[in-house]
Amino acid sequence: MQLESFLENSSARTPDKVALVCGDRRWTYSEIERHANRMAHALLAEGLERGDRVAIYLGNTAETVIALFATLKAGGVFLPINPTTKLEKLLYILNNSRARVAFVPSRALPKLSAASDRLPHLASVFVIGEPGRSSSPSPLRLVPWNEALSRFADTDTPPPKRCINIDLAALIYTSGSTGNPKGVMLTHLNMVSASTSITTYLENQPDDIILNVLPLSFDYGLYQVLMAFQFGGTVVLEPSFTYPHSVLEKLVAERVTGFPIVPTILAILLEMDLSKYDFSHLRYVTNTGAALPTEHIRRLRELWPHVRIYSMYGLTECKRVSYLPPEQIDRRPDSVGIAMPNTEVYIVDDDDNRLPPGEVGELVVRGANVMKGYWEAPERTAERLKPGPLPNEMVLYTGDLFRMDEEGYLYFVGRKDDIIKSRGEKVSPKEVENVLCSLPGISEAAVIGVPDRILGQAIHAVVTLQPGAELTERHILAHCRRHLEDYMVPQSVEIRDSLPKSPNGKIDKKQLAGALA
Repeated sequence: MQLESFLENSSARTPDKVALVCGDRRWTYSEIERHANRMAHALLAEGLERGDRVAIYLGNTAETVIALFATLKAGGVFLPINPTTKLEKLLYILNNSRARVAFVPSRALPKLSAASDRLPHLASVFVIGEPGRSSSPSPLRLVPWNEALSRFADTDTPPPKRCINIDLAALIYTSGSTGNPKGVMLTHLNMVSASTSITTYLENQPDDIILNVLPLSFDYGLYQVLMAFQFGGTVVLEPSFTYPHSVLEKLVAERVTGFPIVPTILAILLEMDLSKYDFSHLRYVTNTGAALPTEHIRRLRELWPHVRIYSMYGLTECKRVSYLPPEQIDRRPDSVGIAMPNTEVYIVDDDDNRLPPGEVGELVVRGANVMKGYWEAPERTAERLKPGPLPNEMVLYTGDLFRMDEEGYLYFVGRKDDIIKSRGEKVSPKEVENVLCSLPGISEAAVIGVPDRILGQAIHAVVTLQPGAELTERHILAHCRRHLEDYMVPQSVEIRDSLPKSPNGKIDKKQLAGALA
C-alpha cells in the first residue's frame, strides 16, 4: 500500500464526509481527493519525475494537506519545512535535498527570489496567495496555485501509480549534533506501518475527530492528518496554540474526541480556568516529544477523569516506539510504556550486549517503521542503522538511554548526545552556538539543555565576551530571536569569564551542566 491510498480509500468509502476543518472552510474527502488529483497532474506537467523531492514550505493549511497528497500521487517525495525556518537553513534543506519543486506562500517569494542564484536545483515554485507587487519579475518559474488547479479542472482522476511501498514517501529534516539538519528518509512502508500501529493502540474509529495545533512540519502533527485519513476520521486543523481559549472553543464546538499535545500545551491548560468548557466528547489525549511531569499527569487526571491519557515515546527516525496503556498511567506515570504493535525493542550496553531489566543502556528498535536512512549521509546512517539479530536486517539504535522493568515497560533516562528536546522539538546546540558566535563581541558559546518541568528541557546558553565588548543578556537574546526559530531561542543566557575545557581543549559541557545542576 502507498501512503496516498489513505486519502483515496476514505474518499471512495465516504466521499461526502468532512475530512478537514480549516478556519471557516470544511473540506470533504472527495474535495481533497479532487484537488490533490488536479495538483498531481500540475506537478507532472512541470516535469516532476518519480522520486523527485517537493518542498512544502507552508503552515497548517488545507493547501499543505493537498500538496503533500498531490506529491505522493505524482510519484514524488514530500518534504515538509516549518514556515518559520530562516533563509540560510531553508536554502541548506532545499539544496541538500535537491528539491525540484516547492510550494510556498506569496510572502516568502521576495527572499526566495533574491536567493535564486543559490538554488540551482529548484525548477518550479507553486505560489499560494497573491504575489505582491515587485519592481522586477522573479527569476524563479512561478506557478500560481489557483491557475494550476484551473488548468486541470476537468481532470478528477489520479495519475497512474508510479511508486511501490519501498519507495521514498517523505524526507523529513531533523536537527543533528553537527549543526546541519539531517534528512530522514521514510518509505511508504515505513509510514503506513507507523500509522497502522498507532491507530491500532489508540483504537481510532471513523467517528473520531482530532484537533491538531501542532505544526504539520513536525512529524507528530503530520501524522494526525495521515492517521485520520487512514481510518476515515476528521481533522480540525488549527495554526497553533497561541490563543488557547479560541482553540478550546473550537474543541468544544467540533465535539473533538482526540487531542495531541506536548508538555508546554498541558502546562498552559493547567493554568487556565477550564470549568466553563464541556469536554464530555473528548475521548483521549496523547503526548510525545518530552515526558509529562508526573504532577501534571495527576492534575490532568483530576480535571478529565473520563479521558484516556497516552504517554508515548518516539523519534523521527521511526516515528513512534512505545505507548503507555492508559490503564497504567496511575501505576507507572513516569513510564513511556511498552513497544507499540508490530515493533520490538531491547536495550544494549556499549559492547552491544543485551541488558537485563533494571539496567541502563541504549534503546534499539526493530520494525517496519524504521527509516531507510539519512539522506546522502552514509556515515551518519551507519551510526544509527546497524545489523540486527536476524540475518540481513538493520535495526535502529536510538542514541537514547533507557531502562526496562520486569514487565517490559520503558523508562527514559537521558540522551547519549547533547541534542536538546524543548517544547517537543529537537534543538541542535551547535546550530544555536553558531548563531551566538555570529554576534560581534561573543568569543565562545556553549548551549546545553537543563531540566524544566514545562518545556522538558530549557535551552541555556553560556558565553564569553571579547575584550571590551559590552553585550548584555537582552542584546544576545534579541540577536537569537532575529536568527532562530522561536523554539530554538535560549530561555536564559549566562555571561562568564571563561568556559570549562576538557584535556583536549574542547568545551566540557558535562562539567558545565554539572555546575548548573
